[in-house]
Amino acid sequence: MTITTAPPATRPVRVRRVAWIVLLWLLVLPGTVWALLRLGGWERGVMVQFFAFTPYVAAWSVVPVIAALATRRRLAGAVAVLTLALFAVLTLPRAFADGDRGPQGGVALHVMTSNLLFGNADAAEVVRLVRDNDISVLALQEFSPGAQTRLAEAGLGELLPYSSLGPEYGASGSGLYSRFPITNPGVRHNGGGFNQAYGTIQPPGAGAVVVESAHPLAPYSVEILGDWRDDLNAEPRADPDGLPRILLGDFNSTLDHAPLRDLIDSGYRDAADAAGAGLTGTWGPYDGDPLPPVTIDHVLADRRLGIGAVSVHDVAGSDHRAVLAELRIPAGPAVTPR
Repeated sequence: MTITTAPPATRPVRVRRVAWIVLLWLLVLPGTVWALLRLGGWERGVMVQFFAFTPYVAAWSVVPVIAALATRRRLAGAVAVLTLALFAVLTLPRAFADGDRGPQGGVALHVMTSNLLFGNADAAEVVRLVRDNDISVLALQEFSPGAQTRLAEAGLGELLPYSSLGPEYGASGSGLYSRFPITNPGVRHNGGGFNQAYGTIQPPGAGAVVVESAHPLAPYSVEILGDWRDDLNAEPRADPDGLPRILLGDFNSTLDHAPLRDLIDSGYRDAADAAGAGLTGTWGPYDGDPLPPVTIDHVLADRRLGIGAVSVHDVAGSDHRAVLAELRIPAGPAVTPR
């Protein structure tokens, strides 16, 4: 019997081939698992924090496709292409204006939300954004007594004379300012320890709407993820039998987090998503942290309201960017429930 062995020169080739196949699957499979978890809303543990960066993973998923196709690995290529397609379906629509942006008639209402970073944001810059963009409703998070004083000195009261305020030192304060009278004002303390100022406004010629400055707890550690979910679950749901609501603020969540999507599915639209600005980052690295920007500040509008233009602006002294949105409030003494 004759035993043959591979020539010594071919063994390194086979080793390299096997190593490349293993490396290729190591490139492909993590993205596939990530996309499936995102599709099912199954993020848990540390994945909750990582999921804020899903759009970056989606962009990176092009790399395994190129690698697999370049080496003619059909199975790996097919999985990589399907993963890329799934990521595209889940994230890419945020970059394009939605065909259904709600009613576009009625009264325009320009709103703005800004996290002031312990009240240290540049008050004059906040007031300038309000003045230059015809803002009628301003929601503030991390709103401190010092910030309240500086905003007043910068002339905010002349532009938005009505308010519902819950200032506190640290990160828990909340403020709501309006050009129009605020009825039923109040400040509630959510489970995560943050204030949320709210009230009802009625622009001339439009129906009344309830506005609230939202600030659920951040998922900064695995131990508090239950509290983070509880805070998001406790945010007011859209009520088709009541007044339309506008929730705007620092939600400490992106559209890749299932609890926020559940809140939106109760009857809201995310204004930036609807306007094609849903991939614009609103937090980081504006305070110097080495993190790519993520979109955790949102304007959520009842689906009975319309969405116009949305823009995002830097604010000196804060690690968040301000989100400005034009909403359309149907005309009339009241908005008819859908």
